[in-house]
Amino acid sequence: MFMTYIWFSCKQKKVGEKGVQISGGQKQRIAIARAIIKSPKILLLDEATSALDSESERVVQEAINNASVGRTTIVIAHRLSTIRNADVICVIHDGCIVETGSHKELMEKLDGRYTSLVRLQQMENEESDVISVNVNEDQVSSTLHNDLNYNPRDSIQSTNPSIDTYHTDLISKDKKPLIPSFNRLMARNRPEWKHALYGCLSAALYGAVQPIYAYFSGSMVSMFFLTSNDEINEKTKIYVMLFVGLALYTFWVNIIQHYSFAYMGEYLTKRIREQMLSKILTFEVNWFDEDENSSGAICSRLAKDANMVRSLVGERMSLLIHTISAVSIACTIGLVIAWRFSIVMISVQPMIVVCFYTQRVLLKSMSKKAIKAQDESSKLAAEAVSNIRTIITFSSQERIIKLLKKVQEGPRQESIHQSWLAGIALGTSRSLITCTSALNFWYGGKMIAEGKMVSKAFFELFLMFKTTSRVIADAGTMTTDLAKGSNAVQSVFAVLDRSTRIEPENPNGYLPKNIKGQIRFLNVDFAYPTRPNVTIFKDFSIEINQGKSTAIVGPSGSGKSTIISLIERFYDPLKGIVQIDGHDIRSFHLRSLRQHIGLVSQEPTLFTGTIRENIMFGGASDKIDESEIIEAAKAANAHDFIKSLTDGYDTNCGDRGVQLSGGQKQRIAIARAVLKNPSVLLLDEATSALDSQSERMVQDALERLMVGRTSVVIAHRLSTIQNCDTIAVLENGKVVECGTHSSLMEKGLTGSYFSLVSLQRTLC
Repeated sequence: MFMTYIWFSCKQKKVGEKGVQISGGQKQRIAIARAIIKSPKILLLDEATSALDSESERVVQEAINNASVGRTTIVIAHRLSTIRNADVICVIHDGCIVETGSHKELMEKLDGRYTSLVRLQQMENEESDVISVNVNEDQVSSTLHNDLNYNPRDSIQSTNPSIDTYHTDLISKDKKPLIPSFNRLMARNRPEWKHALYGCLSAALYGAVQPIYAYFSGSMVSMFFLTSNDEINEKTKIYVMLFVGLALYTFWVNIIQHYSFAYMGEYLTKRIREQMLSKILTFEVNWFDEDENSSGAICSRLAKDANMVRSLVGERMSLLIHTISAVSIACTIGLVIAWRFSIVMISVQPMIVVCFYTQRVLLKSMSKKAIKAQDESSKLAAEAVSNIRTIITFSSQERIIKLLKKVQEGPRQESIHQSWLAGIALGTSRSLITCTSALNFWYGGKMIAEGKMVSKAFFELFLMFKTTSRVIADAGTMTTDLAKGSNAVQSVFAVLDRSTRIEPENPNGYLPKNIKGQIRFLNVDFAYPTRPNVTIFKDFSIEINQGKSTAIVGPSGSGKSTIISLIERFYDPLKGIVQIDGHDIRSFHLRSLRQHIGLVSQEPTLFTGTIRENIMFGGASDKIDESEIIEAAKAANAHDFIKSLTDGYDTNCGDRGVQLSGGQKQRIAIARAVLKNPSVLLLDEATSALDSQSERMVQDALERLMVGRTSVVIAHRLSTIQNCDTIAVLENGKVVECGTHSSLMEKGLTGSYFSLVSLQRTLC
């Protein structure tokens, strides 16, 4: 029964990184299924049903009860109705167990702490059953009519004319992007042009070292054929001095060359990483929903591709200039000394070049698959590290290793293919070098025998072209790196050249100074781009009045969180428009608009840093008084627990807030929203991770915060939204009921909202 309640069929469907493709309730049910299918001896449930609606909770709770039979089960819960049948209930206060017993035994203690917690939750549910007798039916009917049958033609004319510009921007993104090239890459090193000039000049000078050294070596060999000892000694001293001078020349030229290119490369790496990250942060949320753009793949791209580009600009560029310089100088000297012999030696060099060029083309075409497969392994490793607690809990280390081996099978096969190709190509080039030596000896010997060339010239040219061939061969061994560097350049410019579908800095966008918060959805059709076949909304319309609180309730997967995503403009509707204050949301300068919107998500995100720094993320600037942070924390009922920590507001939250409990993280997220002082407040299950006492205090703070603001509240605990001005009930992406708590309760058994309240009351 439990498995059939999961929202998707048994077909393999990807849930996205960290389950981004599914709702919170759906993720929780899948996690429960994962625990049950393991058939453990010990079952640990930490708020296992906190993200579920009432109907889902009832079904899942039955499945958990069945799974708990015969197992040691430890349950942590804020909803006391879920632990009523537990054999032993332990009540913890300030880190100590203050009460122990069954539900019946603890309830007999009238002044006990467990009894007070139960009464507190019962009070919340009793309050949710209060029905107002003074209800204006005409007003409710009018409100419902306006919300469900709003005519969009009345408002479309009031939208900002810059929408046309927005659509033009969307069309322009389809233009053919600029071709990634080395020239474009070097253009980003323009500020370091002096170092580029020094580096290129020193690389060219260093290219002269090899042919000159070979020339001196050939001349020195011929010296030993002299008959006069004095002449040999004198010439030996000269050549020694020449070699010492060449050594000093090589030393200083190398220092200048490597320093200049390293300086260029480091600054280019820094600039590319900053530009890539800055560009990535402008992309629409859907781009991150795609598997190839997971956090692991993006981090790998920022680290690996930027370093590869630096290597391409530094070592590879210097090697290229060095090779060209060496070949040019060698050919010039050779043609001057003995042009006939030089032409023969030069004519066989292109065969080696062609061999290595072929290797470069083959490896470049094959390395794309290897790079893609490496991104997959990086993504898997990143997810394994970030979810280490889940892996340890399920003892899945071996499974992760097997998955990693499977993912790396592709790169391994590609590496084998590349090794074969590299071996064949490199073996061919070395063979050609040997054949070239044989040809040179034969033809050189023939010219010496015919008196057209002296032996000294033969040794000079032979050693010079021999070492030059080695320089070309060494450059050819960099073919693999050049191919990878070329792909890295393409990967970098693929990010830098991409135009976001949702431009956050549209220069023609409407800049709002203040937001009233009148929100309208007009005939909206929507499906997530990664799941285009799953329709969330079809001809969906609703109106959220300014300065009022509107609650959105309904079962998991009905589209509640999607409403918040569209208001934040994480996505754009396929059809219809979303309006704020009479303007199409697409006409706004998006970052300016979001300054007026506060969001507390179902799964709060905290950054690595202190509690103070995380709360300050809600501020408009970094200059925030300590008193403002404390007031925000007090409003979110977070100040007391923060002060109880050893370091107080300087306590480090850890990676994604791992050092704090779920309720503590949620309260810090609420404090962050309080500090922002937004005109529109979005609360997506903002109190789902809180116990009853904290929830009541935070709910009071939120209700004070919502006064005078447009508030959109998504909640499964219906007791938290009974005081909202309007409650909209969603089912399958449609608003089936809309009104106040009292008006919806008066519909009785025929009403969807009444059914939800009754079911929740039964569970409690």
